[in-house]
Amino acid sequence: MTSSATTATASGKTATLYRMVMPGHVCPYGLKARWLLRSKGYEVEDRWLTTRAEVDAFKAAHDVGTTPQIFIDGQRIGGHDDLRRHLGLNVADPKATTYTPVLAVFAVAALLALATGWLTAMPLLSIMTVERFIAVSMMLLAMLKLQDVERFATMFLNYDLLARRFVPYGRLYPFLELGAGVLMLAGVLNWLSIPVALFIGGIGAVSVFKAVYVEKRELKCACVGGNSNVPLGFVSLTENVMMVAMALWMLVRVMSAT
Repeated sequence: MTSSATTATASGKTATLYRMVMPGHVCPYGLKARWLLRSKGYEVEDRWLTTRAEVDAFKAAHDVGTTPQIFIDGQRIGGHDDLRRHLGLNVADPKATTYTPVLAVFAVAALLALATGWLTAMPLLSIMTVERFIAVSMMLLAMLKLQDVERFATMFLNYDLLARRFVPYGRLYPFLELGAGVLMLAGVLNWLSIPVALFIGGIGAVSVFKAVYVEKRELKCACVGGNSNVPLGFVSLTENVMMVAMALWMLVRVMSAT
């Protein structure tokens, strides 16, 4: 077993870190653990496990199933997550519900809408900014669904009323959402984008409302793809309401221009 660091100096806070450092693999959690220890003022004795045999021998000797492993003052703390708990830091639960993905989409869409206005010398805050925001949001949400269409379509079947009657609709939905968003952003083919947005947004809004507010079901939303922990609810309903609102606004504008 080799080491990339000297033994701890007399700072009072010392730790020993065992992590995988192989020619074809450097453990990312080992790097995160080393950075975290050093950021908290620990002098780290960084011991590398450079072969599979060394890793297996270390696990057997300490009766552990994973690496890295951290020892502080001779006491085994555990892996990276155990270290965070030991230091009083939060450990993210991969199964916990979160609105972060959809809020990130809306935040990026807003920035893109503002940037587009700046580049086209349009007012930064106007009706056009809102239109661009909704269109870009639709495109970004569609992009996330298109990463794994089949997985999205499967999750979509949990609540969408039309998809339950016509299963292929779940696979078509991301393409319809993307197409409507692109046409709305470009301001072309309103005769196509408006009915598509009204159709998919209207059915989606009714489906979400029925599942969440009528049937009181606790489901995950497929709005950001089929592998998210975003709960089906108000934010999920927003995606569909925005599409309907955008379509109605464009319909009124087209009719008033004729």
